[in-house]
Amino acid sequence: MSELPHILVVEDERDLSDLLVYNLKKAGYLTATAHAGRAALDAVARHAPDLILLDVMLPELPGTEVAMRLRADPSTASIPIIMLTAKGQEHDQVAGLKLGADDYVTKPFSMKVLMARIEALLRRSGRMGGERGSMRLGPIEINTDTHQATLNGEFIKLTLTEFRILASLLQAGGRVLSRNALMTRAMGPGVTVTERTIDVHVTSIRKKLGDYAHVVKTVRGVGYRTSLEPGQDGEADMSSLAAS
Repeated sequence: MSELPHILVVEDERDLSDLLVYNLKKAGYLTATAHAGRAALDAVARHAPDLILLDVMLPELPGTEVAMRLRADPSTASIPIIMLTAKGQEHDQVAGLKLGADDYVTKPFSMKVLMARIEALLRRSGRMGGERGSMRLGPIEINTDTHQATLNGEFIKLTLTEFRILASLLQAGGRVLSRNALMTRAMGPGVTVTERTIDVHVTSIRKKLGDYAHVVKTVRGVGYRTSLEPGQDGEADMSSLAAS
């Protein structure tokens, strides 16, 4: 990025908000703050940030509703979102991911860990290194230069993580990618998430692909691959597949 990344901190606890802003500025980021749900949407409308730290429990509108509205708008659908919450159960994390969060950090958290996750997510939101250009599978096209995905020429509103998962699968050209491989490619090395996290993202991708949901196929016990062949997910011949 030619200019410093701009991060919007959406947190109603003023002391925590101030602490986050202090550490973000110290790390070299530009910051803005909002302390309520509607104020967060207004702040994004005024100046779309490069990343949003979004608390779940907010006045006026909860963070989950803010995330849903941002994902529903094509102009903000691809902004990376890290949800901050005191709810640490797996079903809470799954719910947050289903609503469009790219990452989920449970309070209390290590500031060093959060900064590392922010850096990783911002890195992922940029160009994808050697994976630049366009990839196509049937009516599905991924452009890693513009970070856009289309289906029959129509824009697909994917989150950043969903985009990278789908791009990784298309780039693999039908080869099976394990869940661990997809985690590393889509979320960066060293990010600790459960395999269920990838499954949630894949389920969302399939939903957005509509009639072409079958393109992303499950290879049970291994991971995922892409194919235009119709039909249900099923067992694959392990002797002919190499998980990466």
